[in-house]
Amino acid sequence: MVSLFWFGFWAGLTVLAFAAGVSLRTKLRDRISGTLPVIDDAAVEEILRSGTVTTSEDEPLDLGDIDEEEQKFWSESWDEPDEW
Repeated sequence: MVSLFWFGFWAGLTVLAFAAGVSLRTKLRDRISGTLPVIDDAAVEEILRSGTVTTSEDEPLDLGDIDEEEQKFWSESWDEPDEW
């Protein structure tokens, strides 16, 4: 009777671990596939013709604007903490 319990316990644990692995694999696949650009035959033809390809993704970040905003942020005056 006890050996049947342990068999059921380990079988259940194995099923749970397998289900967790499948779930994790599905989530990772969905996350990765959403960030990769889609390269089809037309894109390959454009690469061969011009050497570059354009996608409908967001434009890259403008590092100059980011640097200006960072400098503006750090140049602001800050209230000193109250001393007790």
